Amino acid sequence: MATIRPFRGLRFDATAGPISELVAPPYDVLSAAERDEYAGKAPHNIVHLTLPEQQSDDRSQFVKYARSAALLEEWRREAVLRLEDRPCFYRYTQTFRLLGNEQDFTRTTLIVLLKVEPYEKGVVLPHEQTFPKHKEDRLRVLEATRSHLECIFGLFEDDDRSAHALVAQAPGETVAPEFKTSEDGIVHKLEAVSDPGSVKAIIDKLSEKRLWIADGHHRYETALKFREMQGERDGLIAEDFMMMAVCSMTDPGLVLLPTHRILKKLPVAPDELRKRMAEAFSIEDCPSNALAGRIGAYGAQGEKAFGVALPGGSGFVATLKDPGRVAAQIGGPGSSLLKELDVSILHSYIFEQLLGLTGLDFFGYTRIEEEAVRAVENGSPASFLMNPPTVDDMRQIALGGEKMPQKSTYYYPKLLSGLVVWSLKDF
Repeated sequence: MATIRPFRGLRFDATAGPISELVAPPYDVLSAAERDEYAGKAPHNIVHLTLPEQQSDDRSQFVKYARSAALLEEWRREAVLRLEDRPCFYRYTQTFRLLGNEQDFTRTTLIVLLKVEPYEKGVVLPHEQTFPKHKEDRLRVLEATRSHLECIFGLFEDDDRSAHALVAQAPGETVAPEFKTSEDGIVHKLEAVSDPGSVKAIIDKLSEKRLWIADGHHRYETALKFREMQGERDGLIAEDFMMMAVCSMTDPGLVLLPTHRILKKLPVAPDELRKRMAEAFSIEDCPSNALAGRIGAYGAQGEKAFGVALPGGSGFVATLKDPGRVAAQIGGPGSSLLKELDVSILHSYIFEQLLGLTGLDFFGYTRIEEEAVRAVENGSPASFLMNPPTVDDMRQIALGGEKMPQKSTYYYPKLLSGLVVWSLKDF
């Protein structure tokens, strides 16, 4: 099914500085201020390539992409980035803790080259909607640099965990020793897997798999567009491939976090909000700072519950009485599975039907419940706290050919950018 292969990656040389100062989160989770903060850490931080800066004397808005390409070539010439001496896979482990939990989790991914395939072939499956403006920016970066500067994140079915064991146990050479990112305490490690027997065994095993895109839909669709622009060719070409970090759906370190919504406006008073929601939900008073724990407990019992944080530290938990009845009230196409997702009920029923709120400009996102609560204390009219979907929700939605609303899933932690880069010239 999936076509994968090892590759010769570009990695930062030790002379470039500590790796912790050269890496950064993916382009799409960084604000402008955060981008500048990472850029200020080191002249060779990866954001100088992934998020090139517009300068006041640029002749056009597109000059920054050429600047990214020129900088990449300069780093290669100066051996800031060095080409791996042999093709390999890269095993990337992240060890972390969740807020309020003393347990260590370790997620193991394998960075590979993946042959991009149109979704209709059923080899690579999406689960979230995308927006054109984000793909346009990524296409210009890819066209200019002819390089994949960041990994996307993919998942594969692995009920017996045999593929996970194969990836985790393959002999590897440490190429980025363990380091900790100070802002979140996550420990990262990168190893090159080049043993011929292990490489063949991994290819054979993963070639049986379909892959679900967990993170990186915009970049995957950009790579598809880039390949289409090349037209028909005989045999495989560099543009057929992109970097993906793949992970077993049964990896014990695979964690999904919720993405909460912070409202910028609320068209009704809090009492009216409670009244409208009480038609379909059981309402229970709860202090805002206890909402996350309360809805988490309901979620663990299979119930659909939302936490609503309101000014003054007050709030309430709304537990859905009849998910099927509410799903039936959500119009338009879509399966009952899609319509019964928490995120669908929130957007299509609570926001649209009960409050008359449509579009994407009336709220913001955060995965941190304290931030959602604090936003209300600082002037937002309300925040809605949610439980995350499950990995199986994502799998079933994608298998049915459907897509969740954007920001439905948040796989934690994010993959760092800058550990390895792949240039199409090294195919």
